[in-house]
Amino acid sequence: MPRRKLLLKSGINLNKEESQNVEFKESWQDEYLKWICAFANTEGGSLFIGVDDKGNVCGVKDIHKKSEDIPNKIRNTMGIVCDVNLLTEGNLDYLEIKVEKYPMPISYRGKYYKRSGSTTQELSGVEVSKLILFSQGRTWDSIPVPGISAKCLDSDAIKLFKKRAVESCRLDEKSAKISIQNLMQNLRCVEGDYLTRTAMMCFHPDPENWVAGAYIKVAYFATEADLLFQDEIHGPLLTQVEKAMDLIFSKYMKALITYEGIHRQEFFFFPPDAFRELLLNAIVHKDYMDPTPIQIKIYADSIWMWNPGNMPQEVRVRDLFRKHVSKPRNPGIANIFFMSGYVERWGRGYYNIEQACAETNSKLPKVKASGGVTVECFASDKYNAVASKWKLDGKSPELSPENLPVNPTVNPTVNPTVKIPLNKTEREIFSLIQENGFYTYDEIAEKIGRTRDTAYDNLRKLKEKGLIKRVGADKNGHWEIVSEG
Repeated sequence: MPRRKLLLKSGINLNKEESQNVEFKESWQDEYLKWICAFANTEGGSLFIGVDDKGNVCGVKDIHKKSEDIPNKIRNTMGIVCDVNLLTEGNLDYLEIKVEKYPMPISYRGKYYKRSGSTTQELSGVEVSKLILFSQGRTWDSIPVPGISAKCLDSDAIKLFKKRAVESCRLDEKSAKISIQNLMQNLRCVEGDYLTRTAMMCFHPDPENWVAGAYIKVAYFATEADLLFQDEIHGPLLTQVEKAMDLIFSKYMKALITYEGIHRQEFFFFPPDAFRELLLNAIVHKDYMDPTPIQIKIYADSIWMWNPGNMPQEVRVRDLFRKHVSKPRNPGIANIFFMSGYVERWGRGYYNIEQACAETNSKLPKVKASGGVTVECFASDKYNAVASKWKLDGKSPELSPENLPVNPTVNPTVNPTVKIPLNKTEREIFSLIQENGFYTYDEIAEKIGRTRDTAYDNLRKLKEKGLIKRVGADKNGHWEIVSEG
């Protein structure tokens, strides 16, 4: 075992502090093998023996024997090799045990440990699974699931995926007509004889049979301690998005109404387009090993959403509204949502949120990353001004269970006399269709100076608002105005 004696400059203190990669111990005890295990499972590091907590060298007795025994104990208990260096400070000898980061999980007596700051922690079962997946270069959603087949998948979720994927031109009509099993193979949701967790989460009618937290919990609070009502949204992840948007923007967030002449205008305290991006971000990046669901708390003028999934190390909160790398926690699930036209692959979700907020003069959401990702959305100044006027007029924008709609929908029938609120991009596209209904997605994108995905997404919104419709096939069809808004 390599062992070398190094002479350091005189001085009692090492001028080091305990950290993620440095630990001090005054004397050797075999339980410190846990610390070595933790270094190997994290980022590597150095364990100093004969140094007190403040970094002062206090020396080691029988140092030569320990410098021979410790490497053998490390090898025999964990099967790894570490450098043990004999160092001298003045007249005091001490040891440095240098531990490399290992590419596979290392256990000590059947248990796994990691470093967290300057502490050593035993890993739970879920954390061990994460460590094993990481060491194998696998992601959670790529693991095969026994017991389900293509026949078990939800037909509505499959139809929704095909419809959205064809509309977004990320799947051609011919490819959409293949069998479900072949579709899953093309989407890389099959490994051997099994479907993967991606298929199970996105398309199975009850993913909670395998994953406890695979749903969304929504509640309305009058105050922090006064919960008025709540709902849960279950089913395939693909259908949860539309269900959540439909529920929240018809039952939980009551639009304020103002009039300009005879035209009615209604608006929410936070733009639906921006909230959809936040919701999609939470679903795609959620840590599904955590049994806690995505939680959304709604108040009279704010939204609080929490997702149990920490930010990747490469992305910091302050970078979200800047250019940043796209590194989804669940790349398989992200690919399904990309193919269906819900998300992009380039980390542009927060750019889209910023654009939606700018077009409606809304406040940007505040994001915090600690024990998961928390997003807070607040009412715009305009909303607060209208809400104050409502109260002065004896009205109240606040919800109560008695005045909730029985069958809420986010796609109400269009009344030609009512002015449907449109954002800037929607207005531009609507004007282009009035000019020429035969414009293609690419032509519309070029004319408005935006991406093809943005053009497609806003055309979809105009359709949902009942203002336009598609006549004929995507290639040879055209757009028609249903209502002038």
